[in-house]
Amino acid sequence: MARIGVFICQCGNNIESTVDTKSVSEEMEKVPGVVFSCNYKFMCSSPGQEMLKEAIKKHKLDGVVVSACSPHMHEKTFRKACESAGLNPYRCEIANIREQCSWVHHDKTKKTGTVKSNDLTRMTIERLKRNRPLKKINIPVNKRALVIGGGIAGIQAALDIAEGGREVILVEKEPSIGGNMARLSETFPTMDCSQCILTPKMVEAELHERIKIYTYSEVEGLDGYIGNFTVRIRKKAKYVDEELCTGCGECIEKCPFKASSEFELGLNKRKVIYTPFPQAVPNIPVIDAPNCTMIQKGKCGVCAKVCGPKAIDFEQTDEIVEEKVGAVVVATGYELMPNERFGEYGYGRIKDVINGLQFERLASSSGPTGGEIRRPSDGKVPESVVFIQCVGSRDEAKGVSYCSKICCMYTAKHTMLYKHKVHEGQAYVFYMDIRAGGKRYEEFTRRAIEDEGAMYLRGRVSRVYERGGKVVVQGADTLSASQVEIEADMVVLATAIVSRTGADTLAQRLGIGYDRYRFYNEYHPKLRPVETVNAGIYLAGACVGPMDIPESVSMGSAAASKVLALFSADEMAREPIVAGVDKTRCNACWDCLVACPYSAIEKEEVKNRQGETVRWNARVNEGVCQGCGVCVAACRSKVIDLAGYTDEQVYAAISAF
Repeated sequence: MARIGVFICQCGNNIESTVDTKSVSEEMEKVPGVVFSCNYKFMCSSPGQEMLKEAIKKHKLDGVVVSACSPHMHEKTFRKACESAGLNPYRCEIANIREQCSWVHHDKTKKTGTVKSNDLTRMTIERLKRNRPLKKINIPVNKRALVIGGGIAGIQAALDIAEGGREVILVEKEPSIGGNMARLSETFPTMDCSQCILTPKMVEAELHERIKIYTYSEVEGLDGYIGNFTVRIRKKAKYVDEELCTGCGECIEKCPFKASSEFELGLNKRKVIYTPFPQAVPNIPVIDAPNCTMIQKGKCGVCAKVCGPKAIDFEQTDEIVEEKVGAVVVATGYELMPNERFGEYGYGRIKDVINGLQFERLASSSGPTGGEIRRPSDGKVPESVVFIQCVGSRDEAKGVSYCSKICCMYTAKHTMLYKHKVHEGQAYVFYMDIRAGGKRYEEFTRRAIEDEGAMYLRGRVSRVYERGGKVVVQGADTLSASQVEIEADMVVLATAIVSRTGADTLAQRLGIGYDRYRFYNEYHPKLRPVETVNAGIYLAGACVGPMDIPESVSMGSAAASKVLALFSADEMAREPIVAGVDKTRCNACWDCLVACPYSAIEKEEVKNRQGETVRWNARVNEGVCQGCGVCVAACRSKVIDLAGYTDEQVYAAISAF
């Protein structure tokens, strides 16, 4: 006969305001198998947990039901308390009478909430009676990490993991690590040089003995589960032997052909064999195959002729390499919404309409103009510049309803950079509202207005066109209720920050979720902000959504701390709430394999003594299974059960209701 204790939590007034917890406690005492029942103001508090422990020992309980909030909040808390009192933690179950009852039934008489709480608690008791004493699953852990993305978030994560004593594989799709931060001139709110703070970290990552960097490479696929992943990486052909190349730059200097520079965002040209920027890490050039006449037509080959170490290899092809890792950090960053979508602002027709990152390159000492602000059309120093904010952001017509978060700050920074370079120039800013929520951010925007003389106009721009060598900007100033027309020399658009091209494809390869904008979904936005639904895969930086450098760095370190925690033991204990297959009755229809969202179902071959295949079974990989129960519902033969939620337990709970 079961000896079950029931503990009803008032949750302050969260539950008690619409549920008579004393009545529920008294009602549960009548249920067969319940030998103890009580209600308390805060069961999750230290006194509440001590009460639970004492009751387990005093009444010799072999099962516990806590009627409280969502099990996502405190299931671990109560199970740890039960375990410390000598009870199997999986003999503790939570009945959710807060989110599923109290918060949705606002009957002041408490009748509805009380009746429903009685039902939910009674159902949980009956399910608990049929619980098996489960044990945690131990999984071996490969203590190497994969970091996808070599921007500031990925570099920070890689360095922290490596400093924690673990090996790191860092994969970057561009020829150099550094990401978008490498393009910046200065950073807000301190106005320090971007390269001055980024380059040391890039070099440290390159020289670190526990970090292996794959640049110009992409993740092709990921198999396995937490602690035991196999990643396939495509190393794209650089046509340069990295082992032989000394980075002397002779090949770049002698190359006779040029192409548009991706790093300079089309503002300048680079050689067909190139490094993206002077501080590139690694300092190994890459040949732009589509624009190389030697690769395309078999003519030229100057780079190979002048290369002393003979590092040029025109026969090089893409290579697939496999690495074994135990955890993955995704830090793929962001890009700007394509400028071509902003024809209403003259982009594509007016050369002197550029985006924020292009302005950063104009202001950078390593940029196409050597740090001088010159407009693209004729190289003239602009005497007036109009900055337009919220271009694409918060605009349902462009398909983006969110705020890009950092535009207010970098536009304020741009007005300062402009004023520092063009002392007599005038900056105008059209804005909807100013969102400056970080430390010293509000003071920074005030500085742009009060000290640097930027003129802020609250309103939207209605038209941008050329007239007499000027870019005419027409808009409204809603604070003065007047129409505004400015003849500017250049216009800078603060375009929306969007997810990387191919972000959805990568998410599907990794088995993680993403939202309608293709930003990656956290497991829980507040409580587990760097974890994903696929255990062992973590998130860092702007792949989650728009964010600034400090937040990206913090997130990189947070993801690294999760990885190091995972790597702290040789084996990892997993929750035993996983599916299991009755192999004697499985008919190998594979409906479960198709339905499983985590790819936890595997095909198992059954052979006879002669080594001949006699049949196939479905098998659940306990390391991958997340206990969602989809396979249970999909199985036609009803041969799959979920531990803790077997058919017997579910039917018992329904009968109790």
